[in-house]
Amino acid sequence: MKNLKTIAIALLVTFGTAVATAQGKKVNVEKSKINWVGKKVTGQHEGTISFQDGSLEFKSNKLVGGSFTVNMTSVNVTDLKAGEGKEKLEGHLKSPDFFGTEKYTTASLDFKKVTSKGKGVYTVTADLTIKGITKPVTFDIAVTANSATTSFKVDRTKYDIKYGSGSFFDNLGDKVISDEFDLTVNLQF
Repeated sequence: MKNLKTIAIALLVTFGTAVATAQGKKVNVEKSKINWVGKKVTGQHEGTISFQDGSLEFKSNKLVGGSFTVNMTSVNVTDLKAGEGKEKLEGHLKSPDFFGTEKYTTASLDFKKVTSKGKGVYTVTADLTIKGITKPVTFDIAVTANSATTSFKVDRTKYDIKYGSGSFFDNLGDKVISDEFDLTVNLQF
């Protein structure tokens, strides 16, 4: 009888610990998408970037953390056709003027604080690292059983991406590029 009680207590402790421990949901990098939009005085360009890996952490079905790595060499321009400027813009975005992907092949996002807003929506403060520079970003993310979505702006100048910035250069005229670019992220897991 004493052994049965010991086994029952051990099972309860083990089960209780498993329930309280964070559970990771790995992102399906093939189905997840990151869309970007960069704006300039005379228009805008848009495209995609691919995940290298990532996961969200849950505790008692509540989002508590996450981390992601993005393959910066996958920068793709989707609003231009091949032979009509697509390759030139992609090359420029990968150059040291922008993301310097030869040296900085990845960017990362690591959740630092997650606050529930209710109904599957959370406010996240995270460390975003681009070109080896880490700065905090804050955004809302909506989470369902198998997906999560968010949209937020990134100030590229905080990551030493100053090309065409009216904040750093004078007399650019209609060649000014917005300091912020938009990201829309759709995670599938």
